[in-house]
Amino acid sequence: MASAAGLALCGQALVVRGGSRFLATTTASSDDDSLFIYDCSTAEKKPQENKGEDGQPVDKGSDTILASTFSTSGSYFALTDDSKRLILFRTKPWQCLSVRSVVRRCTALTFTASEEKVLVADKSGDVYSFPVLEPYGGGTLELGHLSMLLDVAVSPDDRFVLTADRDEKIRVSWAAAPHSIESFCLGHTEFVSRIFVVPNHPELLLSSSGDGTLRLWEFRSGRELHCCHVEPKGTPCEKRFAASRITYCSRENYIALAGDCAPEVYIFQLDAPRRQLVYRQHLSFDHRVWDVAFEETQGLWVLQACREAPLVLFRPVGGRWQSVSESNMLKRASGHLRGNWAMLEGAAALDGGLSSLYKATSDHVATYLRKKEERQRQQLEKRRYKSPQLGPRGQTKKMKSGAMPLSP
Repeated sequence: MASAAGLALCGQALVVRGGSRFLATTTASSDDDSLFIYDCSTAEKKPQENKGEDGQPVDKGSDTILASTFSTSGSYFALTDDSKRLILFRTKPWQCLSVRSVVRRCTALTFTASEEKVLVADKSGDVYSFPVLEPYGGGTLELGHLSMLLDVAVSPDDRFVLTADRDEKIRVSWAAAPHSIESFCLGHTEFVSRIFVVPNHPELLLSSSGDGTLRLWEFRSGRELHCCHVEPKGTPCEKRFAASRITYCSRENYIALAGDCAPEVYIFQLDAPRRQLVYRQHLSFDHRVWDVAFEETQGLWVLQACREAPLVLFRPVGGRWQSVSESNMLKRASGHLRGNWAMLEGAAALDGGLSSLYKATSDHVATYLRKKEERQRQQLEKRRYKSPQLGPRGQTKKMKSGAMPLSP
């Protein structure tokens, strides 16, 4: 389940979303100050004749954007919203290509590497594919789970579809025959919040979970290669660290994790020859971090809940990531966000985070004994109702000759 506020970068295109709107600008150092803004509340609505079983109109949703993503080349951008719509855009220049209905509210989406399809995962556990080159083509059910899906990814060669669900599983399915399962990546003990196939090491998978770990997998075999426990340092949440975003920089194999409800970002590095994850740095903030994204030139952009400085840019200096204060593109992008702050402020009020996905914990022994005691009490009451007088163990007492039974 994505945050109500989000950040996406591809090439020199930067998108920030909040509530029902998103704005797109550029990180280019030129004087280009172009800005594209889209509001889902103005998008094509579903036909009003769609009604529920009781004859009442179905829930039309709030138009809040639930998930969004760029295609690999950045030529396309897609989003899904709370009104059960999939909206597809061309980015060069920005143009809305289509508005299509999805069956259920979606939790994640991704493009195939070929950019021929966009895959959407929904709360019921299904994954549908929609054609890109036929912008109004209908969806096709590709695969299903018995649990809510939280993320979906594809391998760089488009051979495999990977899905992460609430029941701790990562499933690897063949794209050409999704009913054929290649493997399961098992080891997480809580919901799997994010998965990411490493583009320059396409046999490797990164995953994060509500169990507070970042794990590295060889996904075709389902073998876990390394597990890092992330200890939250400044999160206000009572639960363990759960990553709401994994972002990756291919140049130096850097990995950044943004935590749900946390004013912090964790930096790791992939040691590919040793198949290990190396912890590098903890970035602390005064405000909640909504999202993070790497750019191609190794910069790390951070979207935070601060109107004065909504965007923060970090670059590595001497092996340590440090914030960049003097940047024209940072100032320009931050200025656009301050001018449209209402969309982010509204999104923050609606964002419930990942806390609802944790398992409910209970003392099973105490629960069993309590239920057992209740059953025994009910059985005793039932026997007392049937018998005129019971002994200490529920047996009917023998009465003396001529004695009258006592009233119950």
